[in-house]
Amino acid sequence: MSTPIQTPANPSERDAGLVASLEAERDRVIQSLATHYAYDRLSLEAFEERLERAYRAVTPPQLAALVADLPRATAEELAAASPALRAPAASVPARGFAFAVMGGVERKGAWMVPSHFKVFAVLGGAEIDLREARFGPGVTEIDVFALMGGVEILVPPGVRVECSGAAMAGGFVADTSNLGQLSPTAPVVRLSGIAIFGGVEAQTRFPGESARDYKRRRREERREERRRSRGR
Repeated sequence: MSTPIQTPANPSERDAGLVASLEAERDRVIQSLATHYAYDRLSLEAFEERLERAYRAVTPPQLAALVADLPRATAEELAAASPALRAPAASVPARGFAFAVMGGVERKGAWMVPSHFKVFAVLGGAEIDLREARFGPGVTEIDVFALMGGVEILVPPGVRVECSGAAMAGGFVADTSNLGQLSPTAPVVRLSGIAIFGGVEAQTRFPGESARDYKRRRREERREERRRSRGR
């Protein structure tokens, strides 16, 4: 019986698979580095230096070398550390903006959040999804102006939201329910601006979590909080 001839994989498909594998390993190493930094096993300078090397790495061995001298992070530590992806300061844009004038605009997926990001919504709506975004070191400033429009900002668990916005015949609110659970080294999103006859809302949502699932989860969390308070 003759052996069937194996058709070689399409080079472009093979290359795409290698790139995807490398990017997945890069994200794993970056998460591990962030975890070790959160647990004080790396100084800020060492974390920044290894982070930049992780983004420059072009082979799996180069990535593996960045965590070879560190203890293996436990599943509990990885879960407790901020899931937000970090980026070296040199790769983060200083400024950026999104406009929604009589229409809609959205930013989502794996994108680099500028250090200072402005959002304008005039008779329109803007959705700024940060759940898969990469954050630079320190504070990320988001300044919003909403006139007869709405802005929704979605942040992943593990990101601290500080809100100092104002509203006139509208709303400017942020879900900060998880502040007590955050690491002191968590990324910070500082939300400011004004909403006039419009609304601005920041919510902490898991990746892929819908608005309906978010509301259901928050109701359950509030019920659990009330049960705990009654049991004291």
